[in-house]
Amino acid sequence: MLRISRLVFLLFLLSTVAFSQEPKSGPTVIALKVAHLVDVRAGRVLGGQTVLISGDRIQRVGPSSEVAVPSGAMVIDLGSATLLPGLIDCHTHLTGDPRETGYPSLGVSIPREALTGAKNARITLEAGFTTVRNVGASGYSDVALRDAINSGDVPGPRMLVSGPALGITGGHCDENLLAPQFNYHAEGVADGVPAVMAKVRETVKYGADVIKFCASGGVFSKGDLPGAEQYSPAEMAALISEAHRLGRKVAAHAHGTQAILDATNAGVDSIEHGSLIDDAGIAAMRQHGTYLVADIYNDDFILGEGKEYGFTDEMLNKERMVGQQQREGFRRAAQAGVRIAFGTDSGVYPHGRNAKQFSTMVRFGITPMQAIQAATVNAADLVGWADRVGAIEPGKLADLIAVEGDPTSDVSVLEHLQFVMKGGQVVKNDLAKQ
Repeated sequence: MLRISRLVFLLFLLSTVAFSQEPKSGPTVIALKVAHLVDVRAGRVLGGQTVLISGDRIQRVGPSSEVAVPSGAMVIDLGSATLLPGLIDCHTHLTGDPRETGYPSLGVSIPREALTGAKNARITLEAGFTTVRNVGASGYSDVALRDAINSGDVPGPRMLVSGPALGITGGHCDENLLAPQFNYHAEGVADGVPAVMAKVRETVKYGADVIKFCASGGVFSKGDLPGAEQYSPAEMAALISEAHRLGRKVAAHAHGTQAILDATNAGVDSIEHGSLIDDAGIAAMRQHGTYLVADIYNDDFILGEGKEYGFTDEMLNKERMVGQQQREGFRRAAQAGVRIAFGTDSGVYPHGRNAKQFSTMVRFGITPMQAIQAATVNAADLVGWADRVGAIEPGKLADLIAVEGDPTSDVSVLEHLQFVMKGGQVVKNDLAKQ
């Protein structure tokens, strides 16, 4: 019996050694062949390129005549299409829905919000936005969504998330729809320097990658004015300093002139909306290198379709006050050399329409290439991921999109993508020949 046991043990050891010596297959190599490739860093279009992808990373990029395709590689021929880096939207609300704005939002639970986010994450990814910065969600539902995507539980873009946005009592980031007897305050409310410092620490504790705060009033909140400053300069300075100390960038919702100026001088990383920006704000943003993230497509949607989606008269009237001024301010800021990053405020409009903003940006003063750069290299720099996304370069994540046509001459073609890849995995393919 002992001899049989020893024999069984010996056979087990031999099988273990044999198994450990079997060659392990490496990551699949993909050779992506394209007629045109947008080099967003240089601002030019290259012809006849091949991109080699190993695992989730880009291995090599070069002319097809010079790049040797490894034996056994999967070849994907995109024909006459144009290849670009995956797009980045720096201002999204994936857990939001335009039909649940205002009073209907009171009936939406946090679990329901998270499930809405799962649906919108897939839609956003299929629209070619492979990275987003989500700036404002109840109950850390965006943290849960980010983690589910990272775990492979649901499809969606790479996410940097803020959790609940910080704001003053009764401000744009508070909940002002309920009567006084409910005594309700939104979870991001913090008043005074010690309170805002504590709230920054709390949001970081619960998973925030970025801090969002409301420096001014807003369009979709009840009872406040978009142009009115809400946080004081001292509160902004403390909030931003604490966030930076903890390694988090800060986005400031700021429509109003003074709020833009004070947030910029306090060192904020980006001004969101920037509707009433003036020359002093533009000069300060240039001096500090602050990014402008202006959601200038929204005016068309809000005033054109907002009534159908249940937007209140107060919301529509506020948009009429600031919408056109925002677009003209965007034009002046871009012409003055303020750094522009792409952000749409998705959730105000139906998700998946993000790319409609490209044409609006071109209508208001920048070139198609500049609009594309705003959603690639510029956006990657703003969110702090320039080492991994935003360009088609060796070492970057293989987040890629392709369209028929030339987006550098007609940027509207980005509204109709034929190919999407995230991390070397094909998400959508309507044109490739394999």
